[in-house]
Amino acid sequence: MTRLHLVDGTFELFRAHFAPRPGQRDASGRDVKATVGLASSLLQLLEDEEEAVSHIAVAFDNPVESFRNDLFDGYKTGEGMPEELAAQFDAAERATAALGVTVWSMDRYEADDALASGAARFRDQVEQVRLMTPDKDLGQSIRGTRVVQIDRMRKRLTNEKTLRELRGVGPASIPDWLGLMGDSADGIPGIPGFGAKSAAAVLAHYERIEAIPEDAADWEVAVRGAKRLAGNLAARRDEALLYKRLATLAEDAPISRSLAELEWRGVPRGAFEDFCAEMNADRLRSRPRRWAD
Repeated sequence: MTRLHLVDGTFELFRAHFAPRPGQRDASGRDVKATVGLASSLLQLLEDEEEAVSHIAVAFDNPVESFRNDLFDGYKTGEGMPEELAAQFDAAERATAALGVTVWSMDRYEADDALASGAARFRDQVEQVRLMTPDKDLGQSIRGTRVVQIDRMRKRLTNEKTLRELRGVGPASIPDWLGLMGDSADGIPGIPGFGAKSAAAVLAHYERIEAIPEDAADWEVAVRGAKRLAGNLAARRDEALLYKRLATLAEDAPISRSLAELEWRGVPRGAFEDFCAEMNADRLRSRPRRWAD
């Protein structure tokens, strides 16, 4: 069975940095806890028999800012990120490459755009694409059971059926849903009054923001506080459409052209041992069970 695993490397790096595990310093004394933790987490994924990794790519935001920052001043930036974490993005990409895994380093695009682009490009070439991230916006890339989302922390799989049960809307409406309710993780404020349930209730019927009537009297769905919600949306419709655009993932990010480029053949011994020496991570050196050479 050919599976394609697409991993949100930025999320994994943050998770490793804030994990309750001992610190790690490289040979020069720099903090590399997040980098070594990322490498350890990816090794665990690569050698998980249930995941059965055959093809894989890991995407990173490097830098955090993207074309969306040109569209909206309030969109997320790297401001407030711990300096020791921000300094490890390049090392994290080297760690991933040292495992023999393809790296998608995003500049003007975001890691989520890379995952969405990979899902769109390769979903018809594999039995399943597994999007390894808990980010809500990747719900828009889910397709039946062919493209699914995996939350590794909570050990939860979301396919199209469970997405509809969880969010109240289908994949195509996820950008609209986020545009209405907002997404604090990305700096999207949303429209006042709309929460997850009210946004889902309206979009379950209309699907797109553009199709929602301006006057609540014309709504064909019963929603609590409909008059106030409709008024807020009418007054801020242009904002809502901008927020939807911010939440819409690109499917043309610069990623690998062929599935063959993503095949994982094992850990290249020389590169990995050099990485372990650089990171002063002797205990990691003996972890790989499958070597490429």
